[in-house]
Formats: sequence, C-alpha cells, structure tokens
Amino acid sequence: MASISFKNVTKIYDGAKTPVVPNLNLEIKDKEFIILVGPSGCGKSTTLRMIAGLESISSGDLFIGDRRVNNIPPKDRDIAMVFQNYALYPHMTVYKNIAFGLTLRKVDTAEIDKRVHEAAKVLDLEHLLERKPKALSGGQRQRVALGRAMVRNPAVFLLDEPLSNLDAKLRTSMRSEIARLHRKLDTTFVYVTHDQTEAMTMGDRIVVMKDGLIQQFDTPQVLYDTPDNLFVAGFIGSPQMNFIDAAIVEEGGNMYAEVQGHKTNRLLIPDFKREALKPYVGKTVTLGIRPEHFQSMENLTKDNALDVKVDFRELLGAEYNLYVFVGDNKVIMKLPSTEPLPKEDEIQIPVNLKLMHFFDKETEKAICH
Repeated sequence: MASISFKNVTKIYDGAKTPVVPNLNLEIKDKEFIILVGPSGCGKSTTLRMIAGLESISSGDLFIGDRRVNNIPPKDRDIAMVFQNYALYPHMTVYKNIAFGLTLRKVDTAEIDKRVHEAAKVLDLEHLLERKPKALSGGQRQRVALGRAMVRNPAVFLLDEPLSNLDAKLRTSMRSEIARLHRKLDTTFVYVTHDQTEAMTMGDRIVVMKDGLIQQFDTPQVLYDTPDNLFVAGFIGSPQMNFIDAAIVEEGGNMYAEVQGHKTNRLLIPDFKREALKPYVGKTVTLGIRPEHFQSMENLTKDNALDVKVDFRELLGAEYNLYVFVGDNKVIMKLPSTEPLPKEDEIQIPVNLKLMHFFDKETEKAICH
C-alpha cells in the first residue's frame, strides 16, 4: 500500500520568519498519479523532498501507507526519485547506472541482471546498455534515470521536473512514456512541474499550490471547468484565462455583465448564473473568459458580443491567436484558422455566454461558472 498522507505538516527553514509550507494537509491515494504544480517558490519541490526524506519536517505528521515516516531515512522509505538533471554517473555504462542502487543493496547478480533487462525492454534501452551517458540524447538519459528508479520496485515514484531540460518535441513524447509507465507499474506517482500542460495531460489529480498553500486539488477537467479562485483560473489553461472588470446590471428582466470600453459592452448572463450573481448587482466583479471560448462571427448577436480593438494576429496553423484590447484590457482570443482573419482594427467578437466565469474582486473566490 502506497498512499501518502500529510497531516498539518509545516516546513520552515532555519532562520526564516515564515514557513515555505504552512500547515499542509493532503491525501494521496494508493496508485494515483498526482501532479504538484505552481509557480517557482510555491513549495511544490519542498513538498516532494519531504516525502523523499531529503527535507525534514518542522511539525506535523507524514505517512506513507500506515507508517509514520517523519524520522525514517530516505533509504528506508521504499521510494525512488527521478531528478531534473538525471544524476547519472558519467563513468558508468547505462547497465551499471540502472543497476547501481541494486548493487549497493547487494541484490543477487542474477536478479539484478533480470531487473535491468526488464526495465531496459520497457524503456527501449536494450540496445544502449553498454553506452555511457555522454553518448546518449537527453531523452535517452531521462529514460535511464527512470530505469534506475524502476528496478527498485518502489512503493512510490517521485519525479522532480524530469522533463524541464528537454526540447518541446521530446517533452511531448516523454509525457506519454511516463504516463504509460505509470499504468504498467500500477504504483503511486508524485510528479512536480511548473508546466500546466504537463499537469493537465498526465495527472489523475492535480494539486495547485501558491505560497506553500493548496489552492485547489482535483481532476484536470474540474480545475479547468470550475476553478476555485482567480489564481487557479489563471494558472490552468494555455493561453491563460482573460480577466476583465465588469459591472453586474439588471435591465428589462435580464442581467448583464457590462464591460466599459470605447463603447459600452454588454454580455447577457444566462439564467443559471443569475442567482449566484444577484448579490453583486450594481457592483464590479472580475469576468473570466478563456481564449478558446470566443466564437465564430456567424454566432454574433447583440447580447453576446464584445467590441474589441485588434492589436495583432498570430497564425498557428489550425488556429490563430487574436490579441485585442477590450477598453484598456488586453485580451487573447483563440479562433480556428477557418475563421477569416478580420481586416478591420475595430470589430465585434461573440462570446460563449454559458462558459463565462465570475469572481469576487475582493476575495478572488469564484462566484459562479
């Protein structure tokens, strides 16, 4: 069993005034693939290193399975860690790098050979076993690091930004390899990244962190569809969600989000969002619209359009990003390339009204989605 449980865990470094991780409570299920994501300095790597035993816990309790591991050394925690820089021994062959941990533990030579070849087969390294790291590509080195962790048959895999040194194409292929490896090994994975694309495509559930605090912990789809606050809404999604100040007004039995620009922009609020927004009538809220939730010009009506001033266009093949101003607000719109590029500088773009998000300006908490 390899569940992981943080109970009121705090990490504060000697001499620091504030903890880098304050009062963390987190339950990771056995065999889950969990992603810790957030900006640099949010505490995600520190959290991973506390699981590994590479960082001590200032207070609270950490359990792996039913065992409290606060004071148990890393070698006795039944974990394996894959680092950002691979940490391979340059003078050793691929075979010896993969076998190194087992050799230290004085595992039988025949058993070592069996495990190394099994891992090499899974990771497509069989033809590279006699090479040294300098003769490998970045992706091959990363697979060797994964193989070294695999052969130990750990209860928990810990991966600390393992793909950040790879180019974009290789990162994409390695994402699928790691996800496939998780399914094959059927054990618990905890993966740290600052890349929300990695988080969205790989994890069963995602922990979004900021300043050492969990902002939201849920499946990728829930985080995308119903973010709890402005931070999660802006962090999950690429390009990130657009945020615009909007006044909530009632008129003629309808409710509108009114955006002030060079003309008045009004978006009709659907009935199912009105109850949550009633306390905000006459007040300003933060309106959130994802770039992909703008619509084709053929859907334009008087109640779903924003008046925009085009800044520049960015063609990406199957789609293009349109960078515009809505009043003083910079907004990114993602439209299919089949949609004619507007030639005018000032145009109207329709919004999918059902997919608008609303946030309280003071608390930054979500009002409704």
